[in-house]
Amino acid sequence: MSDRSGPPFRADHVGSLLRPRSLLDARARHAAGEIDAAELRGIEDDAIADVVRMQADVGLSTATDGEFRRASWHMDFIYAINGIRKVEQNIEVHFRNADGTIDFTPAGLRVEGPLSIDEPIFGPDLAFLQSQVQPGQTAKLTIPSPSMVHYRGGAAAIDPAVYPDEDAFWDALSAAYRQQVQAVAAQGCSYLQLDDTSLAYLNDPAQRAELAGQGRDAEHQHERYIRQINAALAGRPEGLTVTTHMCRGNFRSSWVAEGGYDFVAEALFGGLEVDGFFLEYDDARSGGFEPLRFVPPGKRVVLGLVTSKRPELERKDDLKRRIDEAARHVPLEQLALSPQCGFSSTVEGNALTRDEQVAKLALVVETAAEVWG
Repeated sequence: MSDRSGPPFRADHVGSLLRPRSLLDARARHAAGEIDAAELRGIEDDAIADVVRMQADVGLSTATDGEFRRASWHMDFIYAINGIRKVEQNIEVHFRNADGTIDFTPAGLRVEGPLSIDEPIFGPDLAFLQSQVQPGQTAKLTIPSPSMVHYRGGAAAIDPAVYPDEDAFWDALSAAYRQQVQAVAAQGCSYLQLDDTSLAYLNDPAQRAELAGQGRDAEHQHERYIRQINAALAGRPEGLTVTTHMCRGNFRSSWVAEGGYDFVAEALFGGLEVDGFFLEYDDARSGGFEPLRFVPPGKRVVLGLVTSKRPELERKDDLKRRIDEAARHVPLEQLALSPQCGFSSTVEGNALTRDEQVAKLALVVETAAEVWG
């Protein structure tokens, strides 16, 4: 499995990248009414063209737009689904880091109409990215998985007059996602990633206890999510590679959940009908490699061994040693390497510089070349 065989590549990355200062300034000016949407989009275009070149320069086969047009990795997409409304009942999410905690209060959502996706969400953004990719690069579109529409609010966020039971809601949501998948494939997308925190959060007993306290079936929630992602991908076109990235939270270098993949591993790796898994493995809170024994032949595991949360550069020998450890549980042929998460899941970004980000990506490329040739 060489990079020529297609994604996910031996050296890959999750998707989001640090926003340049010029873009952050333009967003602030737009919010203040000083520039219009067209001028903002032009500044975004320039920043994206530059970041696509950066990815080519470090030797990556994957090109994303860095999620530069979004405020967050998931909510911009979710609010664009017909039938979903943004609500200001802010939910407090407690992120942790080495120095303490950060509270993040994202807006909530309400399902108050029939769900559908008539035009591909991020379709124009994908078209621009496709126009910028360099020879040898593959454009990757990242979107949140269907689980993310449900995880925070559950049934309480669904208007019972629209969907009287959760089965009806899930049928409609998966059908809407099928519309999205078919539409981006028709637009020439060959690499789609479903980003998902819920399947990683559910490994954490504290997260399961929180859901159980809300009266939700925490012990089987991951099985429902796997079924619904599969339904969303049903009948996907030939030539479309789909991966998932499972994250325990990534906001200003902080996280939410802890724990290995043990709780979800058998159902997830054996049952989720994707081509590859991007997995966080940058420190002890991600657990060991033993759950990888459930990964079947033909699926690729992209080991997120290089942290995007801290600026210190990993040692190549340490990365190689950890790849060897993982290869005891899944064949080396099925493995690849990436940073553990995006560098800027929200517009604020993690606590490192652009140069430190570039050094991390270059380290991934160099290490993968030495391991897999």
